[in-house]
Amino acid sequence: MSYGGYGGGGGVDRYEPYKSSDSRYGSSYGGGGHGGGGYGGGGYGGGGYGGGGGFGGGRRDLDSMQLAKPDFSNLPKFEKNFYLEHPAVRARTDAQIEDYRAKRQIHVYGDGVPKPVTNFEEASFPEYVLGEVMKAGFTEPTPIQAQGWPMALLGRDLVGLAETGSGKTLAYLLPAVVHINAQPYLERGDGPIVLIIAPTRELAVQIQEECHKFGSSSRIKHTCVYGGAPRGPQVRDLQNGVEICIATPGRLIDMLDSRVTNLRRVTYLVLDEADRMLDMGFEPQIRKIVDQIRPDRQTLLWSATWPKEVQSIARDFLQNPYQVIIGNPDLKANHNITQIVEVIAEYDKYPRLRDLLKEVMTQAGAKVLIFCETKRGCDDITRSLRSDGWPALALHGDKSQKERDWVLAEFKSNRHPLMLATDVAARGLDVKDIKVVVNYDMPNNAEDYVHRIGRTGRAGATGTSYSFFTAANGRLARDIIKIMREANQVVPPALDQLAMTSSGGGPSFRSRGFGGGGGRGGGGRRY
Repeated sequence: MSYGGYGGGGGVDRYEPYKSSDSRYGSSYGGGGHGGGGYGGGGYGGGGYGGGGGFGGGRRDLDSMQLAKPDFSNLPKFEKNFYLEHPAVRARTDAQIEDYRAKRQIHVYGDGVPKPVTNFEEASFPEYVLGEVMKAGFTEPTPIQAQGWPMALLGRDLVGLAETGSGKTLAYLLPAVVHINAQPYLERGDGPIVLIIAPTRELAVQIQEECHKFGSSSRIKHTCVYGGAPRGPQVRDLQNGVEICIATPGRLIDMLDSRVTNLRRVTYLVLDEADRMLDMGFEPQIRKIVDQIRPDRQTLLWSATWPKEVQSIARDFLQNPYQVIIGNPDLKANHNITQIVEVIAEYDKYPRLRDLLKEVMTQAGAKVLIFCETKRGCDDITRSLRSDGWPALALHGDKSQKERDWVLAEFKSNRHPLMLATDVAARGLDVKDIKVVVNYDMPNNAEDYVHRIGRTGRAGATGTSYSFFTAANGRLARDIIKIMREANQVVPPALDQLAMTSSGGGPSFRSRGFGGGGGRGGGGRRY
């Protein structure tokens, strides 16, 4: 019993060289090569790998679009504090709580921070929520859930700093279900009660999958609103009424501007991967959206890093928030990942990639994710690999949503175990069995390096990352060496040499908001 309660496909088993006559690949890509107009005349969707799905000039239109300011006078009151501290939690001493947090690297800041829970029973979720959790087979809360659930259920604003894969989606989603069930039913013309804003279509869809899994017992209706997909079904969902709306910023503003929906009922706002959204230039759109929401809402902001830009919107959007950081405030990589950095000339990168694939793709169940800096580079290398007999697929922001979904499904199912991607795939994608990550092009900073290689070695598994490091990447050398040494990796002498001869350094984790000092409890870092 929970304490208290609240009212209210056929993948290949082993890699085989690609043959254009192979029906597994031909049916997807058509007969033509990867040239000119895409992957052949009969390729995916009939049009090959062309553009679509990107914003182009449309983003500028969205940034300049003006939405009418709502009238926030005479707002009905709403309930947002649902937390009942379990007797077992209340009985724990401060020393026990400090020990629990220290072992799980939970760092908390703010006034009146609640004690973490150590199991699902202690979270005091209603039976209808607890049942879904048990059905999913979870054994204990992750660190962000253990500390984040009491914070969110108390109705306070929250800043959560945690990596993808830490369980943060359920850290905000289960309290959202409780929040919805305590509010009046939707009436005709009402917008959502919970709004979750995400930077990419892939992440938005994955959040919706979790909503379906954990909100179905409460008959909570939800929809996912994003560009690059037909507008009609999304409009229909919003007009019929949904309690949860997961949205990317651009399509949501389009829906608000055309008065398909409104945000008058939103009392629980989630900004997921806020740093990523700002990196993608969404800040003007996010501010437009938040201006449409009542100021006494509950807001939860989630980010992997804490740069000044994220601190700025946190100051503007949140009131007296808790802050919880999971992991060492210093940047570090997953110790289950073997990091191999090869200092190499630019013109040697592609031959080295071919040799590397011959090594790693012979392993049963091998799945390889390759990161490229640009969309064009991603397509060019995909074209070259396919010409050399490798069944490579490309994923980036210029693909249509239908095509991106198909590429991701092919990769997940291992029908095409080799995928090239830009940083659109660096966060949010939930592919658990990637064996190898290759940084064909190095990222711009050390944080993105850690995010990229973190696509392997998930959920306790081991993985390997290979990074092609050129002289042009010299400013990153010191940061990458620091990350490697912290994880007890072998640093190649050539990388050490680059670090000594290169001036400056890449943007470090500390320069993005994690200063020194400050311990657990009340007196640490603030913004």
